Amino acid sequence: VQLVESGGGLAQAGGSLRLSCAASGRTFSNYAMAWFRQAQGKEREFVAAVSRSGVRTSYANSVSGRFTISRDNAKNTVYLQMNSLKPEDTAIYYCAADFGGYIGSDSHRYEPWGQGTQVTVSS
Repeated sequence: VQLVESGGGLAQAGGSLRLSCAASGRTFSNYAMAWFRQAQGKEREFVAAVSRSGVRTSYANSVSGRFTISRDNAKNTVYLQMNSLKPEDTAIYYCAADFGGYIGSDSHRYEPWGQGTQVTVSS
């Protein structure tokens, strides 16, 4: 499966953005999906994940209650709705897939990955 993120950009603190990740090439509903992010000079970190059906989700503590992950299997797309943005949310955001259905935080379990989309939050 190939993954392409979109929807990044510049937002003010307290604002919102919605990221999208479009998948192609394989049956999208066979994959659990996740979002990770990497800030400049820092390691890549888990943000959120969603099960194949969309019923189960998991979130990093830092975004829980502010971000929502969802998916539309008919559109082969996973979303990340980001509300109440903070300057510390500034990073490149990546989507990733796992054929085994894993929705945890271990980045090594996910393959493939998208190319990333930049999110910048100004104070």
